[in-house]
Amino acid sequence: MDELINNLIKKYKTNCPFEISRALGIHIRFMNLGTGTKGLYYRKLRRRFIVIHNELPVEWQRFVCAHELGHDRLHKGINRFFLEENSYFAPGKLERQANAFAIQLLTANTAPEQDESHQGYYQRLGIPPEVRLFLQD
Repeated sequence: MDELINNLIKKYKTNCPFEISRALGIHIRFMNLGTGTKGLYYRKLRRRFIVIHNELPVEWQRFVCAHELGHDRLHKGINRFFLEENSYFAPGKLERQANAFAIQLLTANTAPEQDESHQGYYQRLGIPPEVRLFLQD
């Protein structure tokens, strides 16, 4: 996964999931997905889409875009929904992989500053607080 992320960043000169998605030809849409669904990824007629719940805070929209981009890159041919099921990390190997992809992409080429806690580091990078709860300090 590290090599995949590094190649994306090198090719597109950014770790912004919105810019990378657009450069890959993935259509990004924002709409009300109701409660419990933050985003989804799907393919239709050879077109790829990331749909993000439009009422999410900006930091969550960014994380969800990175998460769904992870599904596109890691789980080709599988339509995935980023669901909230009793926690912010839905169970399952594919969801854990997409979360790991999102965190690695959003933290790429950065490191905690001297004496900065991991929580402070993730906050500075705009990783949502609910996601930070599951990261090791």
